[in-house]
Amino acid sequence: MFFPAAFYFLVYAAISFLFPFLTLFYQSIGLTGGQIGLLAGLSPLVSLVAGPFWTGTADATRRHKLILAVTMTGAIGTALLLSRQTQFGWLIALLFLYAFLSAPIFSLVDSATLSMLGERRARYGRIRIWGTVGWGVMAPVAGELIERFGLQWSFWGYAILLGAGLVIALNISFRRIPVGGSFRGGMRALLTNRRWMLFLLMVFFSGVGMSSVNNYLFLYMNELGANEGLMGLALTVSTVSELPVMFFGDRLLRRFGARGTLCLAMAVIGLRLLLYSVTELPWIVLLIQLLHGLTFPAIYLAGVSYADQSAPPGVKASAQGLFGSALMGFGAAAGGLMGGLLLQSLGAAGMYRLIGLTVWTALLLFAILERRERKKAEAEAPASQSE
Repeated sequence: MFFPAAFYFLVYAAISFLFPFLTLFYQSIGLTGGQIGLLAGLSPLVSLVAGPFWTGTADATRRHKLILAVTMTGAIGTALLLSRQTQFGWLIALLFLYAFLSAPIFSLVDSATLSMLGERRARYGRIRIWGTVGWGVMAPVAGELIERFGLQWSFWGYAILLGAGLVIALNISFRRIPVGGSFRGGMRALLTNRRWMLFLLMVFFSGVGMSSVNNYLFLYMNELGANEGLMGLALTVSTVSELPVMFFGDRLLRRFGARGTLCLAMAVIGLRLLLYSVTELPWIVLLIQLLHGLTFPAIYLAGVSYADQSAPPGVKASAQGLFGSALMGFGAAAGGLMGGLLLQSLGAAGMYRLIGLTVWTALLLFAILERRERKKAEAEAPASQSE
């Protein structure tokens, strides 16, 4: 499992250079809060459609590795072009293209990794943990380089590390799994699964909460007086908090199940955002970052596991694409756009307060729906037995 582990290390290291600093780049070229919010919401909104499109194409044609290589190469080139633009119109066009190309990368590799693990797929977190290590190792390096040499290094660091990840990706095995039925039939079964669709709705609200952190935390820290070095340290702290969750993820899933793990993550997301909203000193953000381990990593483990369980044979990559689309597509788009508008009208503290309460409200509604579904299943069970 060397190649998947190395892939996660390099690609998450690349992301640690680019994504946390994008809003600072937009701010540095004079964009307004509304424009930044639009750009933050555009990329994941495109991914909402692009992720399922690419993964569905890969499942239907069985060209998973070719599609991965093409999309990664395109993402590298587009990111470098993005770094040279200051006009809002061109930024929108290039960000659209970048989001379209980068959308399926993790879904394809997640599907391949689970397939390679076979009966040991519960240990997926111990492979994915190397992404956490890559982020943690390179985040402070990214902060230091960008502080010394400027925001252009955000894009160059991303391109170099993602290029190395592309070389590794060419060695990952995409196994051909015999399909028991048609691709369309498998997708129809997946999309008519009510419990799966309700799970995706939960993932969406989780994505809204996480998007407000990913897109606007550094702007908030900047308001509080933090420099780029402290921002990089904040990423390191959050990364360290991921390690035990990823390593013992199989135990977490056995204890709570995928759906219970997602509920736990949503509760912690709401708490994390509310704590941000009352923070006045930048170093306190470092303490709040320790909660990160029970947010994004827990969501990701739960989603990857539940997608693999729910998908019929032959549409596994498509299920991963739908999960990624709900979390990092639709959810992230809504969170990015909502966050930008709230940032402009209420300020960062008000934004975090309102989104935190929204996530908790969604969790409460889900708990009510889950209880109704469980009672309905219990009522139907005796009836089916008597027949």
